[in-house]
Order: sequence, then C-alpha cells, then structure tokens
Amino acid sequence: MSARTFPSALASVLLTLLVLSSHGAALIVPMPGWTPLHGDANDWADATGQCVLREERHGQAFPQFTTHDDALLFAVKLQSSLGRSVSNVVTQPVDRGGQWGVLAAYDYQQAGVKYRVSQLFLSDSGVLRTVTGSSAALNTAACVPAMRDFIRYLAN
Repeated sequence: MSARTFPSALASVLLTLLVLSSHGAALIVPMPGWTPLHGDANDWADATGQCVLREERHGQAFPQFTTHDDALLFAVKLQSSLGRSVSNVVTQPVDRGGQWGVLAAYDYQQAGVKYRVSQLFLSDSGVLRTVTGSSAALNTAACVPAMRDFIRYLAN
C-alpha cells in the first residue's frame, strides 16, 4: 500500500461495521520521519510509504471500559463481527492508565494484496475513537514494528 492511499475497501469495511463519520482533533505520531498525508493530521505515513496510520473519531457512542473483563467482553464481540469480513482476526483488551481499550489485528485483502491491520478502539468521552495502522502483510520494514508498538502502547 502506498502512502498516498489508505485501502478504501478497508474504510468501507469499517464504515459498514461501525456506520460512522469522523471528526475531531489530530493524532500525534511521535515517530521520526512520519508525516501527515495531504496536510491531514489524522492520516500519517512513514517516510517510505510502507506504513499508514489513521485516527478517526466517530459519532457513535462507545462505553469507557473500566475493567479488563468489560474490555474482554467487547473484544470477543468485535472478533466475531470483524471475522465476517476480514481474516485472521485477533482481539485483546489493552490498559490505558486505568481505562481499557481493545486492540484488534487482522488481515485484509485488496486488489490481490494482503494487508495486516492493527486497530485500537478507545472511548473518548463516551464516543468511539479508533487508531488504525496498516502495511503489506509480509512487509518487514522498520516502520511495521514501530507502528504496531505505537498503536499497542502509546496511542491514547
């Protein structure tokens, strides 16, 4: 996937899954060489264009998980839902300083190319916020682990 495009079908899957629209403040990506795409600070790409990040704030209500068990219950439901349209889905709760989010990873195929997607689901004042990163599935560029670590540990 190039830095110029984010898989439009992936966006369609997410829109179908969530029936959402995006708005809000910009994502801060603390990785050297990453820049906003087309001047949009919600879409970022590494310097080589092999990894892409997108932040979306959605108008859909989303609960703030205060326990691991609450986040785990959502993770199980999300895995089942995503599994209808993408493959190799794995979900898990992630702690964000006492508030819980859910991390999903899955494979997505578009135009004969398989992408590996990492997506973080968070509650932002009771509204869904996602941070999504993708790269070609077999990509071993340095941006891949950095992007996945950012989504897993740093994105808030």
